[in-house]
Amino acid sequence: MLTLTELSVLSNKSLPMVTAIVNDLIDEGYVCESGLAPSTGGRRASTFLLNPEKKRFVVAVAMDQLVTQMAIYDLLNEEQGSIQTLSLKLSDEEQAFEKLVHFIKNNISESGISKENLLGVGIGMPGFINARKGANHSFFNLNDGGTLANSLNKELDLPVFIDNDSSLIAQAELKFGVGKGYEDVMVVNFGWGVGLGMVINGKLFRGHSGYAGEFSHIPLSNTNKLCSCGKRGCLEVETSLLVLVDRARTEMAMGATSRMESLFADARQLAGDHLLAAAKNGDPLAVSILSDAAFLIGKGLSTLIHIMNPELIILGGRGAMAGKILMAPVQQAINEFCIPRLAEHTTIVVSEIGHMSELLGAATLVIENCEFK
Repeated sequence: MLTLTELSVLSNKSLPMVTAIVNDLIDEGYVCESGLAPSTGGRRASTFLLNPEKKRFVVAVAMDQLVTQMAIYDLLNEEQGSIQTLSLKLSDEEQAFEKLVHFIKNNISESGISKENLLGVGIGMPGFINARKGANHSFFNLNDGGTLANSLNKELDLPVFIDNDSSLIAQAELKFGVGKGYEDVMVVNFGWGVGLGMVINGKLFRGHSGYAGEFSHIPLSNTNKLCSCGKRGCLEVETSLLVLVDRARTEMAMGATSRMESLFADARQLAGDHLLAAAKNGDPLAVSILSDAAFLIGKGLSTLIHIMNPELIILGGRGAMAGKILMAPVQQAINEFCIPRLAEHTTIVVSEIGHMSELLGAATLVIENCEFK
């Protein structure tokens, strides 16, 4: 429950504008009054909250290079049913668009929720994305030349909004996670690549063309391996979970013992998830491999600390599953490469909403862009 003044402060909008918007939402049934705020000595202010009786929902889709998840939320941010999962490899799926459309349509149908009660679909995905135009320049090259968001809109008959996965993860941390209340934050999206979401003065920073945060492609690798971007020396070639799994397989083939040998035989989970789980459970080989990657990520963060001077760094994304194991090598690298006066003013934490962050960010994307009806 919030007062108009509190809403004005949180949204950085003027009190008259917030008052007008809230009055409109009350008329449309989205917001209702909820009594009076505690007395501060003068007239007690009215408080407002979202109307739990208003049956409106948002579809949230979280994609990475290998797995797509979908959830449906109500206006109180509560899941409707369970999270659905689809194996979808973006790099070589000729029919990825059709499979994505079918996945979303099928899950909406099975939810039993009328399309008239859906406000829209928010999708987080990797790649060079122009969120304003709804275009993904890395995946889903459509034959008709249209943008991905527009094509999905036609197929689903719903408003569709897309954004970069790292940007949405940062938004979720800012609104629902450990980044709440901070103004200058860097959120690392550690997974099949290493993305970065940057919050400056309490707002997401996208850069001039909207592509800020390509942390994976900072040239920090000491190898001559070719990166997926076509360049050499990128951070990704030594820190991607796909690369770490390959390294684990190679070392086990050379005689190293590890629980991962039996874990990798279980195809019900991705090998990268098995590696993270093994590291969290103390497997020496998994811990060693993950620590090497985390140290290199910390080295990259040291450079960014010198440039951005953030209050907080959040280690998030799929890799957050490993928990505090990431902290020591990242902190070690920062201690080694970062000027102490800067490093001591930056707090580093592991995300508490890790695997949920992109879905929550995708839901937020709908709320911030849709037209309430």
